[in-house]
Amino acid sequence: MRARAAGRVHELKRPSSLPRQLCNFAVTLLFLLISSGYAYGQTAQCSLNLADLPAAPELLGFQLGMTKEQVKVRIPQVVFGKNDEFGVSKTTINPYFDPRIDKSTFENVRSISLDFLDNHLTSLWIGYDSSFNVASVDEFVKRISQSLHLPAAWVSWRTRGQQLRCKNFQVTVTLVADGPSFRLLDTGAEDVVAARRETKEEQESEVSEASEGATEILGDKKNKIYYAAGCQPTREIAEPDRVIFKDAEAADKAGFKAAKACQQ
Repeated sequence: MRARAAGRVHELKRPSSLPRQLCNFAVTLLFLLISSGYAYGQTAQCSLNLADLPAAPELLGFQLGMTKEQVKVRIPQVVFGKNDEFGVSKTTINPYFDPRIDKSTFENVRSISLDFLDNHLTSLWIGYDSSFNVASVDEFVKRISQSLHLPAAWVSWRTRGQQLRCKNFQVTVTLVADGPSFRLLDTGAEDVVAARRETKEEQESEVSEASEGATEILGDKKNKIYYAAGCQPTREIAEPDRVIFKDAEAADKAGFKAAKACQQ
């Protein structure tokens, strides 16, 4: 009887594990949903090109690719800097502080920074003041995304900003002095500038190496004679007998003497 009673009690207790199983299942399902959502956010991409961007009020009449002359039409008071050796020039406009500029066309705008490559606009950075009717980065991101028809593929940028990378441009939104600030950048132009810098560095390196090579002193171990830069031996020196000195002083210290043909 006791055994039967114990068995019945055991059977009655079994269903109590069901809620625990359901709870574990729910936790697992929630984790999978969160993971899949995170993965989607990480893999979401922007396939837009600059040419796909519409004219939006937030761009204040500017458009990447426009010439300096076209910018001058938009703001006659603008003054452009000189192009550097890579074709880059920059300028900043401060409608809030410049009395020559009609502030009504740049309401709530603190500053506008323009970068040019070969006299074409490649970067537009607009900073609004704290009176602009957007309270947060998220709110501005939502607004600029709607205006420019941008996809929801933004990622965190630095401490309190967000950034969107597309095919040949990127958009960055952050807060500066309690006001929203955003930058529209032509990444293709950035690549051109980087390539020009790299080419210049390679050319300078080649010139430096050539200069160093021109001052090297060729010595003949067999005859203990060295030949100054620009002075060639009358016969080819065998490879085992060849030695290179940094300069004539180093050759003299090693006991070598200048070839007579090089002393003329």
